[in-house]
Amino acid sequence: MSVDGKLLSILVCPSCHGELKYNKTAAELICFADGLAFPVRDDIPVMLEEEARRLGAEEKVDR
Repeated sequence: MSVDGKLLSILVCPSCHGELKYNKTAAELICFADGLAFPVRDDIPVMLEEEARRLGAEEKVDR
């Protein structure tokens, strides 16, 4: 699975409107500012805060 590059370039975090990083291995869009990981299901980003996973302390470091 992958997210289209054009789509990724326009998507922002729904909470803070910050930049998202795509983690292909975990199929998630990550907002390091808010510490949220939004799932990507069937190549479709699920941009709902209630569906997002909270990052652990060790994950919050921007890579």
